[in-house]
Amino acid sequence: MKYLYHLTMLLSAMLLTACIKDEPKNMECDVLEAWVEGDDLAPYFSQKTDMRISDVSSSTQRLTFTVWQRAGLPAMPVKFALTPGATITPANGSVQDFSKGPVEYTVTSEDGQWHRTYTVEFRETMLPTNRYDFEQFELSANGKYYVWYYQPDGGGKEYIWASGNDGFMIASPNAAAVDYPTVPDADGVDGYCIKLTTRSTGSWGRMFKKPIAAGNFFLGAFDTQYALTNTLKTTQMGIAYTKQPVKVTGYYKYSPGETFTDKDFNEVKDRTDEPSIYSVLYVNHDAQGNEIMLHGDDVLSSPYIVSKAQVASVPPASEWTPFEMTFEGTTPIDADLLAKRGYNLALVFSSSKTGDTFEGAVGSTLYIDKVEITFIGE
Repeated sequence: MKYLYHLTMLLSAMLLTACIKDEPKNMECDVLEAWVEGDDLAPYFSQKTDMRISDVSSSTQRLTFTVWQRAGLPAMPVKFALTPGATITPANGSVQDFSKGPVEYTVTSEDGQWHRTYTVEFRETMLPTNRYDFEQFELSANGKYYVWYYQPDGGGKEYIWASGNDGFMIASPNAAAVDYPTVPDADGVDGYCIKLTTRSTGSWGRMFKKPIAAGNFFLGAFDTQYALTNTLKTTQMGIAYTKQPVKVTGYYKYSPGETFTDKDFNEVKDRTDEPSIYSVLYVNHDAQGNEIMLHGDDVLSSPYIVSKAQVASVPPASEWTPFEMTFEGTTPIDADLLAKRGYNLALVFSSSKTGDTFEGAVGSTLYIDKVEITFIGE
């Protein structure tokens, strides 16, 4: 019996050791958060929140800090929070000279088999151009869908526009780039334009009661981490401006899809789909200095909104048709706060007005081109 007892204990120890040895190492290699710290560095930033980039999306590979100016910027020690077991090169927290341009970091997974390259840059505070013709676009880093940028006079690419394409990829991972909800189209007023189409998300979408994906395009960013749990939080609406907007003009074409459906993909008779074009200016920090970001669930209703512009009616049009919307609001604009990038401007286009609640018509298509923002004093 004693022999059997010792044999059993030996086998148990061997099995336990085998389990420990066979436990797989983490294959993830993501940056979760990046930040710069130190009171001596804070004066280079408009807000203390500009010193930290939180909740980095798994699809993001460019991390941008905004500073007053890059010339004369001291070397910065950027720190990173990584997925468990991952390592980063150059070393985490090492001092790097960003005054000459971006620095590339490589994150390697714990098992050593996977890596991702991140571009970290310090961008000067600047007013993005007020005219957009959407001629500058490229495929995303994963080659799945299109993204847009603009190039300021100083060069480089500014990715200030976003869409829901990243979320559509979850529902239709094998879709061609041209079949995504937001794509470039060569039939613009002249050159390219934006084409927004409401797409079906197939059996996956119906299972999660998200049967359609409206084509949308907006100033801001898209965060995929909420794509399955809280879809309206995926859209981070707005970027900082230092001028007060007066109106937005541009051109559109629109054709509604044939069949309007609800969130269960049931037909809603006698209802025709409509597009949406609107813009809001809002305070981007609260009284305690906490960052404010509007999303799909409060971009038209937040108490932080100071002025709003909206195209009341966007009827179907087969030819390029001008639109214009004027900002209205009763809250005074704080000139000092505006100069310090204390306001965000959101500008939103959607092929289905109620697409945020997954109601609309598959096939609804909105074309947008030659958008211009007019500011006070211009």
